[in-house]
Amino acid sequence: MCTRYIAPETGDIERHWHLGAGQAPAWPREIFPRYQGPFIRAARHNAQPARELAVGQWSLVPWFAKAAKLPYPTCNARSEELSAKASYKQPWARGQRCVVPAESFFEPCWETGRHVPWRFQRADGTPWGLAGLWNTWVDKETGEVVESYTLLTINADAHPLMNRMHRPDPKRPPEMQDKRSVVPIEAEDVDLWLHAPVDVAASLVRLAPADRFLATA
Repeated sequence: MCTRYIAPETGDIERHWHLGAGQAPAWPREIFPRYQGPFIRAARHNAQPARELAVGQWSLVPWFAKAAKLPYPTCNARSEELSAKASYKQPWARGQRCVVPAESFFEPCWETGRHVPWRFQRADGTPWGLAGLWNTWVDKETGEVVESYTLLTINADAHPLMNRMHRPDPKRPPEMQDKRSVVPIEAEDVDLWLHAPVDVAASLVRLAPADRFLATA
């Protein structure tokens, strides 16, 4: 699971993802679950397909939640369960997909027998665009509107780099550890991810090649 990443500055996001200058509120650079962070989604009020920058809580609040602060984690969503899991199946079916900008993200390596955080940047120096889902939740008592998002993850047991992350499960054999990775969306695929039908978008949920990562401990 990814539970920490570094968000780019507003101007860098607008330039890299070709967004118009807006009035998005500020966010912390280092983001943890339930912090406010930026995400890019399909513009909701445009006649033609377009992108918009939004800010919300990193931990998706599903429609059935009674409060925005949940007793269980929703910062990561297993991509294999999107169409079945209650918290995510509605946003997935509705096409509420987003791209989460990140300069870098962190994962723990346990090869030394202890937690050593590794930082993952892109080898080409550009920011990551990580696949996510978003939702808008309204508190029935107060009327408060809460924007939120989650990062998708995918099995990385066969990935030569990402399979080295996370604490091994002694109850599982080496080939069935269910190591996880975030899902990068390449710049040329952003509009497809945001606007395409669900079956087409699903084809973009895949691991990035190892040479796309610059990993440092």
